[in-house]
Amino acid sequence: MNSAPPARGLPGAWDPDRPPGIGRRGLLRYGTASAAALLAAGPLTGCASPARAGEASALKVWDLFQGGDGMLMDEMIAAVSRGAEGFDVDRTILDWGPSYYTKLAMSAAGGRASDVAVLHLSRLAGYAPGGLLDPLDLDLLAEFGVGEKDFAPAVWKRAQHRDTVYAIPLDVHPFIVFYDKDAADEAGLLDPSGHLAPMGSPEAFLDAGKKLAEVTGKSGVLFGHVTDTAQSWRQFAALYAQTGASFTLPDGGPPKIDIDAAVKVVTFMKQLFDGRTNPNNLDYNGAMAAFMDGRGGMIMAGEWELPTFRKSGIEHLGAAPFPQVFERPAVYADSHSFVLPHQDHPDLARRREAHRYIAEIVKQSLTWASAGHIPAYLPVQAGPEYAKLDPQSSYAAAGEIAVLDPPNWFAGAGGNFQNRMCQPLQSALLGNTSAEKAVRQMVREADTLLRRPNPVA
Repeated sequence: MNSAPPARGLPGAWDPDRPPGIGRRGLLRYGTASAAALLAAGPLTGCASPARAGEASALKVWDLFQGGDGMLMDEMIAAVSRGAEGFDVDRTILDWGPSYYTKLAMSAAGGRASDVAVLHLSRLAGYAPGGLLDPLDLDLLAEFGVGEKDFAPAVWKRAQHRDTVYAIPLDVHPFIVFYDKDAADEAGLLDPSGHLAPMGSPEAFLDAGKKLAEVTGKSGVLFGHVTDTAQSWRQFAALYAQTGASFTLPDGGPPKIDIDAAVKVVTFMKQLFDGRTNPNNLDYNGAMAAFMDGRGGMIMAGEWELPTFRKSGIEHLGAAPFPQVFERPAVYADSHSFVLPHQDHPDLARRREAHRYIAEIVKQSLTWASAGHIPAYLPVQAGPEYAKLDPQSSYAAAGEIAVLDPPNWFAGAGGNFQNRMCQPLQSALLGNTSAEKAVRQMVREADTLLRRPNPVA
């Protein structure tokens, strides 16, 4: 896969035939209401690493990693900053959420872009088409030991827009299941190797919930979705992809959704979370607390909750990709990736350093994996050190069957699309509406979003 035509003096960094990056007026020309769907203002915090960060020569890097992830990123930056060939990095940390994507878009549009930034891969469709990102130079990346062969095809495909690579994935962070190994073993749900056995059908998953409930004396499978703006969508998206049906959001609409497949999925979700064997009315924190207290044998959650579950004292914690119950394996996921925010006249030496930095950081992703994230860089994932990580290595296969949000400017992490999809799904799970009515409402919501003009187009 080749990158875009070379820039003036720097292959792949900028396509002179592409319309120039949009300005602030372009971002807001449809008015604040439309722009807010993509760009919602927010605060900025910052820190610098290592010691020489802040000098004119320092590579400017933006990300959204705070807390434990932020400390891991500090460790990775420190690792690539040692020695004569080490980097000078000026790292700025922005608040996660719409505010992050506001700052990222405005910096690219206003000529104040960082050299490297982190972007959820599910948001690429909202940034690459509008000229807010510059393509990556695959020849440069190859020079530094990183190429297409080093990433799972499912993830690499989503790093592209119109066959041009705009992102290099750092990780895959899937929606999976955690389980108490002791409870699962007593319920007869483990294979001979001590891992969660395949489900294979909706009936098998329903039966697993009943068996786990019998063992715990409380609940079987836990799922916190009430008041959460993404959880129900994550579960639905994984199951819907397992049916083999497509969920497509073509610009201008209408959405292309298999109604029968969607109704089948929501019907199963309602059966699974029946309010008896498995609670149907838990919020996110309630489900987390119930699992850590032993009031449920399994929980559906993001792999990023691994550090929390470890601290809880669960003696034998297991994890697995989201179980396959329909025709094909699929797991809902997203990916933190590195991108090059648009610069009108990029400095060639700094752009070269930006590519080298991205290549070196993804090679440090074993450190990143300690928090639960699956390294997107396959040489790290295939190494013996990663194989020793438990339970991380037990769900690594999720990266090969990852399904992200449909590519559209309003979809993706922190976007309004997930919120709009979750509202009818939550209503169905709570028993307030039927599966068919929930799906019809999802289609209407998607159609409404598709009729809105893209504020960065």
